Amino acid sequence: MRQLIILIFFFSFISLSNQAQTATEIIEQSEQNFLARNNIAEIKMTIIRPKWTREMEMKSWSVGEEKALILVQAPARDKGTAFLKVEKEIWNWVPSIEKVVKLPPSMMMQSWMGSDFTNDDLVRSSSIIDDYEQNLIGEEEIDGRMAYKIELIPREDAPVVWGKIISWISKKEFIQLKSEFYDEDDYLINVLEASDIREMDGRIIPTKMTVTPVDDEGNQTIIEYLSIDFDAEIDESMFSQQQLKRMR
Repeated sequence: MRQLIILIFFFSFISLSNQAQTATEIIEQSEQNFLARNNIAEIKMTIIRPKWTREMEMKSWSVGEEKALILVQAPARDKGTAFLKVEKEIWNWVPSIEKVVKLPPSMMMQSWMGSDFTNDDLVRSSSIIDDYEQNLIGEEEIDGRMAYKIELIPREDAPVVWGKIISWISKKEFIQLKSEFYDEDDYLINVLEASDIREMDGRIIPTKMTVTPVDDEGNQTIIEYLSIDFDAEIDESMFSQQQLKRMR
């Protein structure tokens, strides 16, 4: 975003600044399209490996990006396991040992419940808006939909796990159709693809998301939204460690 000589510098700066602002607005619109003040969802997760497949059922409660609670309901061996996020802090209730464990930042990149999602993916301890700079780098067609191509680069000292994210957001519905996640060495690690786009509780959203790790052939994790209630009534007192222990 810098200059040539006075006039050229001025118009160049304005142009690129507007582009950056446009990228931010696109990301914000995409976030608002899916998030709501209060949100209750029933979710199915399928973990696929070359020699086996495992399914999990979960229920989640969230208030914007600040608070979230995820309860595992099946299979039986994982039932009652719960995760709580408040702002940037995350706790895990482990029923087998009846203990609440706080997850340190160093665990954000680790696998969530043996899946290809990380702890950060599921509870979103980092913010796409606050922790990354957004740059519009082009437009491409994804599965028949024209999409903005946006590059997300971590801000200096941002507490994030990815070195770079490239996201494709549909121009019409502002839906995140695809995202690529890179490490600090600019090496592609995971690809997230959204599909089964349809109306759910009055909003057009992708109800199926698939994560494919690039280097692990035959590995995938699929999340499917079975139901979702946008703007549901949720007592915010449930987002506490005491409530975490009582989840069933």
